[in-house]
Amino acid sequence: MSPGFEECLFEGEPGIKLVTGEAEATFLPRVGMTGVSLRHRGNEYLEMPGGVAGLREQSTAGLPLLAPWANRLSSWEYTVGETHVDLTGSSLAPRDNNDLPIHGLLLASVDWQIDDQTTDRGRARLDASIDVDMPEFPFRHRLSLTVSLAGDHLEVITNLTPTGRQDVPVSFGWHPYLRLAQSPRSDWLLRLPARDHVALDQFGIPTGDANYEEAESSPVAKRTFDDLYKIRQGRHLAIEMGELGLEMHCGPGYEYFQVWVPPGREFLALEPMVAPTNALIDGTAPLVSPGETYSALFKVSLGI
Repeated sequence: MSPGFEECLFEGEPGIKLVTGEAEATFLPRVGMTGVSLRHRGNEYLEMPGGVAGLREQSTAGLPLLAPWANRLSSWEYTVGETHVDLTGSSLAPRDNNDLPIHGLLLASVDWQIDDQTTDRGRARLDASIDVDMPEFPFRHRLSLTVSLAGDHLEVITNLTPTGRQDVPVSFGWHPYLRLAQSPRSDWLLRLPARDHVALDQFGIPTGDANYEEAESSPVAKRTFDDLYKIRQGRHLAIEMGELGLEMHCGPGYEYFQVWVPPGREFLALEPMVAPTNALIDGTAPLVSPGETYSALFKVSLGI
């Protein structure tokens, strides 16, 4: 099949489906530009707990972009340079179980614009963008996405470009809900590279400590995770089961990843992150200056 695009409905919401060969990927521009389906040879690799209705209520599912920050903050106030921000009372910031702001401000955004749809050399490419200028994050910038599907590979490039006169702190990430539907999660093999395991407190906030861990390839079994890691050696993470599997490649721009394996659920998350949890508050978020662009890439390979 030649690469192309299809307008579609996903749970009643208009979407854009990229199609190429035996793979297809569906995104919803008016629900945070969230990926809601990733299929290869008829197998679905994304889980959608809560469905589109949950996305509209700022829950996470599928393949959501977490921006301007990924994961949680330790406070409802933060300061970058001379700019102090108070998030208290904001309707845009979801809350975690400890009443901390989590997952940024754009989960349910309807403001994404489709800039281009092209096909070339067996690849379908979708370009989209959103301008960010809000009291909760007063660092004006444009986020642009290039989503490419070629063969059994989905590649997502996220670019952040300042549009004002201030430096912009960069702390976005992605939160893919991944599954291998043909087998129970306990049978999956989890493959992680050599990494630094970042210690977290009871609220999921880094303590400042970290321990080196060797690469592993071990069954998920009954294990659970909600763990943050700094990339040390190698950038490939994977889940496998027999001849079915999925590999996440954290490319340039992503220096951290979170592994989330909640109890009693038939999915897990391998989450590429630019900066560690709480980076806006502890000052570890990279800064990008006007006239520059911060770019980060991840790739998902299906049927490995």
